[in-house]
Amino acid sequence: FSSIAHITRDVNYGWIIRYLHANGASMFFICLFLHIGRGLYYGSFLYLETWNIGIILLLTTMATAFMG
Repeated sequence: FSSIAHITRDVNYGWIIRYLHANGASMFFICLFLHIGRGLYYGSFLYLETWNIGIILLLTTMATAFMG
């Protein structure tokens, strides 16, 4: 985490870059969950191939975010 500390302390406006990145990532996942909720509401889960591809994309995105 030394690179994060470096960006936050030594780079001009590094604190705002860190802030925007963290909040932007959270907003991205909120949008993903809203999109899934919309699909559940309108019954899109009945299209199994499309729904399963979406679930695979969601899990891949979550794994990528977890691994950093």
